[in-house]
Amino acid sequence: MARQKLGQHFLIQGSILERIAAAACPQRERLVVEIGPGRGALTERLLKRADRVVAIELDAYLADYLRQKFASEPRLEIIHADAMTTDLAQWGHAPIAGNLPYYAATAIVARTVRLRTSRAVFLIQKEVAERLVAQPRTREYGYLTVATRLFAEARLLFGVKPGAFHPAPKVDSAVVLLTPQPDAWAVDDAEAFLQFVGRCFQHKRKTLRNNLAEEYGKELVEAWPEAGLRAEQITMAGFVEMYARLGATERP
Repeated sequence: MARQKLGQHFLIQGSILERIAAAACPQRERLVVEIGPGRGALTERLLKRADRVVAIELDAYLADYLRQKFASEPRLEIIHADAMTTDLAQWGHAPIAGNLPYYAATAIVARTVRLRTSRAVFLIQKEVAERLVAQPRTREYGYLTVATRLFAEARLLFGVKPGAFHPAPKVDSAVVLLTPQPDAWAVDDAEAFLQFVGRCFQHKRKTLRNNLAEEYGKELVEAWPEAGLRAEQITMAGFVEMYARLGATERP
């Protein structure tokens, strides 16, 4: 039996595994990419719904374990690599799925939403999932929400209790569906836009006036109708509109 390394919590509840596989592959897929296959429980179910599965596993021990477990399965390719440095775009529109380690979840989500994949289905910490789908004027709404929404539509599918894992984590988890939409918002420079949004959220309890005046000039920001609001009160469309107001000459 494979050991636990890198803080993994292996999902063992069959009904949850089936629901994740069905969300990733609602119809038969030619190819699906799995991040963090662990002991292969989700991998088995993805193989039933796809002609080919590419599984990226960081843990060398688990990668070898999977190669032995699925030695007679030619439709599965095990890649011993870090999903954070692997070129995920090489598999085109293939859906991506995985039970992500908590420490890497936000970084992997940030990379995945920038792809033109058909969908991504991830099991992540519930607190992070709630931040991905949060609405303005809520405690969970923040930079991560906006940064994700720039590239993708996020939907929380269902929650997962600690008892569904071995070993059981100390927090609840949730499954999210990400549907990448890279051109959904009229932003000419995504990185510059996100830098601007980051400044808006720099001190979450402060107003935009306080967060932005030093960088963009008090006179400019003071003229905005949103100057007295906090970033958590601004919609996605509002951030896009404010960014457009800056104009090319005012942007850093």
